[in-house]
Formats: sequence, structure tokens, C-alpha cells
Amino acid sequence: MEEFQLYAYQEEVVERALKGENIIIWLPTGGGKTRAAVYVAKKHLETTRNAKVVVLVNKVHLVDQHYAKEFQPHLGHKYSVMPVSGESEEKDFFGIVMQEKDVVICTAQILYNSLINTEEAKHVELSDITLLIFDECHHTHKESVYNKVMRCYIEKKLKGERALPQILGLTASPGTGGAKVLDKAVEHVLQICANLDSAIVSAKTYAPELKQKVPRPIKTFDIVEKRLQDPLGDHLKWMMELIHGYMNLPPDVILRECGTQEYEADVVLLEQRGVRENNRLLAQCAIHLREYNDALLINDTLRMMDAYRSLEDFYNVKSSTAIDGTDFFLVGLFEENQVELKKFATDSRFENPKMAKLESTLLKQFGPDVQSRGILFSKTRKSIHCLNDWVLKNRALQRAGIKAAILTGAGNGITYMTQHEQADTIRNFRIGRLNLLISTSVAEEGLDIPECNLVVRYGLLTNEIAQQQASGRARATDSQYSVVAQAGGREIRREHINEYLEELTGKAIAVVQNMSHNEFRTKIAELQTEAVLSSKFAERCKTEKRSRYLASNIQLLCRNCFAPVASGEDMKLVDNVHYVNVSPEFKNQYKLGAQVVLPKTFEDWEPGRRIICNNGNCNRDWGYEMKYKKCALLPNVAIKNFALQTPDDRITVKKWKDVPFTVEDFSFTEYCEENFPDFLD
Repeated sequence: MEEFQLYAYQEEVVERALKGENIIIWLPTGGGKTRAAVYVAKKHLETTRNAKVVVLVNKVHLVDQHYAKEFQPHLGHKYSVMPVSGESEEKDFFGIVMQEKDVVICTAQILYNSLINTEEAKHVELSDITLLIFDECHHTHKESVYNKVMRCYIEKKLKGERALPQILGLTASPGTGGAKVLDKAVEHVLQICANLDSAIVSAKTYAPELKQKVPRPIKTFDIVEKRLQDPLGDHLKWMMELIHGYMNLPPDVILRECGTQEYEADVVLLEQRGVRENNRLLAQCAIHLREYNDALLINDTLRMMDAYRSLEDFYNVKSSTAIDGTDFFLVGLFEENQVELKKFATDSRFENPKMAKLESTLLKQFGPDVQSRGILFSKTRKSIHCLNDWVLKNRALQRAGIKAAILTGAGNGITYMTQHEQADTIRNFRIGRLNLLISTSVAEEGLDIPECNLVVRYGLLTNEIAQQQASGRARATDSQYSVVAQAGGREIRREHINEYLEELTGKAIAVVQNMSHNEFRTKIAELQTEAVLSSKFAERCKTEKRSRYLASNIQLLCRNCFAPVASGEDMKLVDNVHYVNVSPEFKNQYKLGAQVVLPKTFEDWEPGRRIICNNGNCNRDWGYEMKYKKCALLPNVAIKNFALQTPDDRITVKKWKDVPFTVEDFSFTEYCEENFPDFLD
């Protein structure tokens, strides 16, 4: 392989890293951060005895992308390079992989697991690594896995251990951490530097070259006037008022404006309160109000029929699972108004004007004889599916030759994509089979997506980091970055705030870069000491919280019908991941639903069928059965589907890590002794 060259601005930002310093490289999207990192890795391998380079990414799909596009092509001819993700078998003997390979590219979780795992085949010490590269390193904050890895590093550093890897961070935008004033923004940048034990560098001498190589797109606000009449939205709000009256709101509850994110936050808290107070009327009304609010948000962003269908889909399920008077009232209210709602939703006179503006924005860039490529960003997986359906059915867009597909994050469930589907979609976009990606924020950072002529942000309220990442996708010559929004709307205000915050980020970084070496190092040492102490205090609080109650004193209640279904002592933790109920009696509490299909396979277990509350007509989804080691059929439950009755009160938690009792580890041997006594003879 020929020696690959860097641009002058890239050489400028890697200069200190080549001297062995810990450095964060700050370059815009498309500025070649990964290429610069490969160059540093190459020089490091050539000049460091027993060199071992580890590249950490925060998303699984980036493992193969960085391997195939950058590290293997440039280093693979001379060094052994290995990608390891949660889907690869190598994760199960990661310690051995680390011994044998020169360069390992993996998710941060895999490295962190290996740092805390004591099994020889899986264990890794930080001292085994000589260069540790963090992709998208602005994620090194709070309890992120990046920060957990670096906390291991910082603790060793503060103890005086010297055999630690060199750190190289890569970011397009550290952001301001929510700060709106310079002093606080400087604190945020310093905190990231402290977390990564690194100084931050950017192109200065060769900034003009960077600007030429990575031009900013032309930004436009495609403004829509507020629609004069919205009978569908008005009728939905009237129905919500009826529910407000029926539920007899507590006097201390004030709900903010319907059809806003603030209202959604209010009814989420209201549902939690209903569960805590054993007030099913309050809890169920709050759940239904959230669906109406979702419909209002969809009506404001997408087609009226999309809003109607979201409610129709919800009530198609709810109508067959009513268990008391509250359910019958709520289902009846929708059914009584269903015809009227559908009539409004199909009346083209009142259609959302934002859709027409979006159509004209796309048609300016796309045409039968125009070679354009664009990304349309929207907030939710539901909204991008609706937008894709709209593009496919829109005759003008089809005549213009738009070939669209959705791009969402990898995960489980029908609205997610597998990694393979993601890769296929991006490949088809690259070769021209597709020319418009309709995407959630997954396409904002990291993914290797070709230069676009057009980036459209539609119905989005995000921070300055997301805005900069999205803007960086429009890198073709004379490309356009469009914000389609209502006149005077929140999206426009947010965009202007983000522009200010982007500028503030640059000023904050400049302040940090201009600090004297001693001042910078003193500040970093203070922040690192504070972080370690805070982490230890938080861990102690967590331990105290987990031991607040005995597991036997906790009851799990179905979150929908409030029926007591299990004891806390029935719960066990499998492989530090799955929370399962090992009581034979628990099987009487649920019935089985559809088979769960996951996009990947696992070494020790496979998914079974969904488990659903068996109390009358409740049918609340609790989780799914998992077959462990081919013989143990274990109900794997999500704690968000339950309420916890403690000796003091009733509570709800989102995640198992927040429960106020200790869940003991699952013993496969004990389970077999109790359930298959002949099996062990």
C-alpha cells in the first residue's frame, strides 16, 4: 500500500498526538477525523514497542465501517486488524484477541466489560493498550460507557500508575452541555478534556484550507404560515378536555398546553402518580391523553390521516382489553367520535400546509434529469415511516424521480432496522439506487454516508450537536440545508439558538486552548479528582438504595391492572443482563403471545414467546420467555411494565438498576437441581 497523505489542516491537528500527547481532535463532519486517527495509529505502531491500538465506537455499525473503510485498507497490509462487536464471537474471548492483534476496533461496552471481567480469556488491562482512540468522543460524559472506561484510566492515573495508554479523541462538536453563557460553556469543554485526560486541538494555521475542503451548506428557512382552520386538532383537544373532566384532576395538577412536549411530560408524571396512589382512573386517563397528544403532534407535522391512524391503531388494541368503567368510558369516547375524526382527517381543505412546503423544498432539488442526493431528518421512527409512505404515494415526487427509503437505528422491534438492513440501505444510497434517505438522528453522526446536495430538518427540536452533525451531511458543492417550519414556531427559535450555541462552543474551545499549560493541567486535575469522588459517592448511594428493602418484602404488580403477580425474591439476574422470574407459580400469572424474533443470535439463549398479563382482560405485555442453555425456560421481564409495592409505598421505575432491593445472580446449577433433579444424576 502506498503512503497515504493528509491535508495540511489534518497534519496540523495530529502534530501533538504524534509526539505522544493525549489529544482531542475537533474537526467538522467531513473533515477527515477518522483518516487523521488512522495516520496517528500508523505512526504509533511504527514507533512504539509492543504497540496495541484500540479504537472505540459508540454504535455497533461503526465497528465494521471503520474497519472496512479506513483501518484495514491502510493498516491491514502490515498489521493485524480485528473488528469486534456484540454480534461477533470474538467478544467471548476478547482478552485473547487483544493479545494476538495489533489493532482492535470495538464498541466501548466490549472493552469496558473486559476491564471488569476476571475470566482470563475475557480480561484486559488498560496497561495492555498503548493507544486508545475514542470516536465521537463528546459522548464521554456522566454515566456513558466511554466515561466508565475513562474512569478506570483516571483512577489509575490518580494512583500514580504510569503504564497507561495514550488517548486520542475525535469529535465534530463537543457542544456546550446546555450552557448558554461563555463561562459555563468553558466548564463543559474543560470537563470533556478532564474526562479524556486530553487537550483539545483544531485547525488554526490551515483553517482556510479546511473551509475550502469542507464547505458549509447554504441554509434556508422554508417558512409555512399557520393553517387557518384545524378542525381535526380542535376536535382532539375537545375530547381531551372531556377526559380532563372525567378524571377529576387533583387540585395540585396543572397540565400545560395540549399538543406540546411539555404536556406529554405532564401526563407521563400523572400516570406514575396514578399507579403510586392506586388510582387506576388517573393512570389510564393519563395513558390515553398521551396518545391524543401524540396525535396532535403528528397532525402538526405530518398528514391528518397519520394522526387519525395513530389513534385508531391504539384503540384497536384497547377496545378488546377493557377491564373496568374507566376503560369503557375512554374506548367509548373514541368510538363515538371516530366517524367525525375520520371525516376531518380526509378533508383535503384542512391538510397540513407543512407537507406542501416540504414537497416544494424537495422538488427544488430533485427532478427527472437532476442528479441529487438528500437526507430528510425527522424526530421519531413513526414519523419517518409516515413520511416514507407519503413520498411513495406523492405523484409529483415520484415524477421527479425520488427513490426513498427509511434509515433508523439498529434494535429490536418492527420499527427498528437490523445492521444488515442499515448497511444495505446506505450501500444503495451510495450507488444511486436510492437518492433520498428519510432518517431519524441515526444518520446525524458516524455513518459513512456520501455527500448530499440537500439536508432537510423537518419537525425537529434538537441541540447544537445534532444540528451541526446534520448540517455536515450537506457537503456537495452549493448544497442546501433547509429547515421546514411554521412561522414563529419553536423549530425556528431552536435553530437560531443552536447557531448561537455553535458559535459559543467555538469561543469556549478557544478559551481552553489559550490557557497556560499549568492553569489547564491544574484545572483538569481538580475536575478529575472531583469526578472520581463523585463516582464513588454515587456508587455508595446506589448500593444503599439497592439494600433499602429485602427482596422478599417487595411485591411486583401489573402496571395496568394493579394485580400482585410476583415477589422481589423471585427475581434473579442472568449473565448480568436478563432479569428473570424463577418461581414456578409465576407461570400461572401470564399467558403466551407471539414468538419474539430478534435480528441476531446469542451464545447461551434464544427468545421464546411474549408473556402477557393473565388477569381477566388485562393483557399487559410484560416481556418474553427466554430459553437459557437450551433447557431452562425463563420469563424475562421489563420492570417498566410493573409497579413495586414496598413496605412504605408504591413506586415505579424505568430500569432494573433503579429498584430499591438487591436482585441476586441466577444459579443455573441450583435451577437445574430444583427443576430437573434427574438431569444432574
